[in-house]
Amino acid sequence: MAAHMATQERYFPHTQDELKSLATDILRHAKDLGATDAGTEIAEGDGLSVSVRHGQVDTIEHNRDKTVGVTVFIGTKRGNASTSDFSPQALRDTVAAAYNIARFTAEDPCAGLAEVELLEKNPSDLDLYHPWQLTADQAVEIAQRAEQAAFDTDPNIRNSEGASVSAQHSQFVLATSRGFMGGYPYSRHYIACSPIAGAGRNMQRDDWYTSQRNAGDLAAPEAVGRYAAQRALSRLGARGLDTRKCPVLFEAPLAAGLLGAFVQATSGGALYRKTSFLCDSLGKQVLAPHIQIVEDPHVKRATGSAPFDEEGVRTHRRNVVTDGVVDGYFLSTYSARKLGMQTTGNAGGSHNLYLRSKRTKAGDDFNAMLKKLGTGLLLTELMGQGVNYVTGDYSRGASGFWVENGEIQFPVEGITVAGRLQDMFQHIVAIGADTLMRGTKETGSILLEQMTIAGQ
Repeated sequence: MAAHMATQERYFPHTQDELKSLATDILRHAKDLGATDAGTEIAEGDGLSVSVRHGQVDTIEHNRDKTVGVTVFIGTKRGNASTSDFSPQALRDTVAAAYNIARFTAEDPCAGLAEVELLEKNPSDLDLYHPWQLTADQAVEIAQRAEQAAFDTDPNIRNSEGASVSAQHSQFVLATSRGFMGGYPYSRHYIACSPIAGAGRNMQRDDWYTSQRNAGDLAAPEAVGRYAAQRALSRLGARGLDTRKCPVLFEAPLAAGLLGAFVQATSGGALYRKTSFLCDSLGKQVLAPHIQIVEDPHVKRATGSAPFDEEGVRTHRRNVVTDGVVDGYFLSTYSARKLGMQTTGNAGGSHNLYLRSKRTKAGDDFNAMLKKLGTGLLLTELMGQGVNYVTGDYSRGASGFWVENGEIQFPVEGITVAGRLQDMFQHIVAIGADTLMRGTKETGSILLEQMTIAGQ
């Protein structure tokens, strides 16, 4: 434990106890000014990011960040202010600024801190902090290994947008005048590579990355570089398609985006503003009946893990979708009150989400999913932001591979895939066992019954 504390001090100017002391002073000052309630979040971070291109150092960045956010309530009037100065005078000035903003803000009956009984008073340790004691020279060497492995994969890898390595360490303390005080350090590290295959008019790029809380869990830099190169090489000689309707297989990294679209459409802000095609979907079947979505914030070391949300509300494992039926939304205290509901502990967003199908078998790897696709489009890249959450209309530039009889025939580019999210969700045919975690979302590849492909 002593070594753990020593590394914490190396990355952070303050201990957790010192941050808690600052938070206590802030809340006391807010009360002295006349606030009925107050909350504060104090955070600081330290990181190293490097990138190389053609083996040469491109960038080396050290970041050291710190911030204090203060929220003050006068009844149901709310004011916010922030500073990066931790001096006592600056903190008092920030509290005063938040208080003065609250004085002149309109009443909002839904504003206010989370209810005391929902707060997490005994947070468990989820093993989220794993310092990576990396020097700039070591980071450069790891990035060079990833990029060189890409070049060594095939002579057709002739260029590169580079490789990068990042080690990030952060900590925070969250406190409210309702008796909540909690915080912890956490880490996030990654290795990425973006090679370019081919030459002249026949050039293709692709990329791959590995990201973990613990650097020891990262994929080898050589494996990242090689796989990124193989992805770029596979795209050489891409062609267009004529307009058609056909089954579509979303590769796992893109499938996480479909799960993200569901989260967006069932999040409090979109629901109470009525800007979602899934308004009033609670208890209704909106996905295919074999689909399950579970949220589990308490997985050790996972990217989306947290013992409490950004309001101090206790998080818990729950079924978000059971047999295609929506069991729960993603709500903060404010959005829950606007909807006449209770917070789901999602202030700040979703936690670890797992998309599963009752039909998935252990052998349903990527090749098995291509067989299930049969003849259709394998999607590996999407471009643009063509999703309308009010109507559910979905239309995005795309590239991927044309598949016949379960075998990849040729790469495809310059097309658009279109559909309605309502139909896409209802017509998920299968989910692969080729699961991948991207951010806070884990899913395998997703096979849709059909979409419209707009081509030449």
